[in-house]
Amino acid sequence: MKKDDANHPLRSETYMSYFGTDGIRGKFGVLPITPEFALKLGFAAGKVIKRHSKKAKPVVVMGKDPRLSGYILESALQSGLNAAGVYVHLLGPLPTPAIAHLTRALHANLGIVISASHNPYFDNGIKFFSSEGKKLPDTLQEEINLELENDIFIEDTENLGKSVRVDDAQGRYIEFCKSSFPYHYDLNDLTIVVDCANGAAYHVGPAVFRELGAKVIAIHNEPNGLNINKGCGSTHPESLQKAVVEHKADLGIAFDGDADRVILVDKTGKLIDGDHVLYILATQTQKKPAGIVGTLMSNMALELALEKAGVELLRAKVGDRYVLQGLEEKGWVIGGEPSGHILTLDKSTTGDAIIAALQVLTVMVEQKKALHELVAEFKLLPNVLVNVRLEAMFDPYAVPALVAEFDKAEQQLKGRGRLLIRKSGTEPVIRVMVEGNDLDEVSTLAHTLADAVRANAA
Repeated sequence: MKKDDANHPLRSETYMSYFGTDGIRGKFGVLPITPEFALKLGFAAGKVIKRHSKKAKPVVVMGKDPRLSGYILESALQSGLNAAGVYVHLLGPLPTPAIAHLTRALHANLGIVISASHNPYFDNGIKFFSSEGKKLPDTLQEEINLELENDIFIEDTENLGKSVRVDDAQGRYIEFCKSSFPYHYDLNDLTIVVDCANGAAYHVGPAVFRELGAKVIAIHNEPNGLNINKGCGSTHPESLQKAVVEHKADLGIAFDGDADRVILVDKTGKLIDGDHVLYILATQTQKKPAGIVGTLMSNMALELALEKAGVELLRAKVGDRYVLQGLEEKGWVIGGEPSGHILTLDKSTTGDAIIAALQVLTVMVEQKKALHELVAEFKLLPNVLVNVRLEAMFDPYAVPALVAEFDKAEQQLKGRGRLLIRKSGTEPVIRVMVEGNDLDEVSTLAHTLADAVRANAA
């Protein structure tokens, strides 16, 4: 492609146009999630990594969730990377945080994850980790975007890279997760139902808890490439709630498709979300942290509980990238979102569902308390979130009629609750959240505002 070919379908209008808040994501078969684009992306990323590496043949580790389209994107990406002279270590289906860990453990220059996280099977995504197992800096993403403007050109076949499979990747990650749990504790007295979301943690998730002594009942652990997140996992925990009660288990643990989110269920079937987890890790441990990072979505009840416990709360923008930034700026280690993205930077460089669950289990064993006892004094304010899926994204605050509706709702809730309207960074969805002390009022407002958004999007 020539740089002046403005009509070329792969040409970006501005830098960063392909990268959202969590890598590149979309429907498979539609640009940019196509085999052709993945080939160019692999080559571009390989050229950039070679430019910054002291190694003659830089190394990239690559893993995926079990979506069928992941196998196609994996082949295309590795071909592009090899063509650029980069070696690729293929990890197979593994959680996103496993790729972050193994990028560091294998001293790789770059980590690549092929996953659309909690999205349906027909979506997919590509995201990168730095050699430190952290989100790739914006400057490198921008450089990759610039490199995408150039044609694939093979200078010398002697300098091609090649791909190898890492046979013990799962075992390495299982041991890493177990190392985050105190060696002098065990889970021998616990029965745990683990919902794997038919996703990347279908094998390693149950294995970690079994090897620590728990009796594990695994559900939704038979991925076929099309059933990922379908009626299961952290976004659909109803079957987990039912299973915990039926099996008289001590708790349930649900992952999303790439196992960077976790939602828990206590023995009564009650949901324990990310705010509950942050509350436990901030107030129920032997050594309380100085502060934690939440987001604009964090329930007001968490803010009040932390204030009472003398723990500072910093609200970041929505997205684990911004939670991580807040933690690094403050020098803290615990942060997360109500959706179940939990970061414990003293254990892992990124959000890790298995490790987050293990930290809660550590508190349970340490305090000799059941999960419901740890959150007995923590009551969330009524909160209703309505996701408005669109054909095409638009800015609701650019529509005067909608702004007027939002202002009216905020005045109605003044002093008793709050309103948050935001665009998803990963899919064409506008999230309408209303929080307050009256559930009926909150629910009515949320659905009324969501209807208004839909009407103005038509």
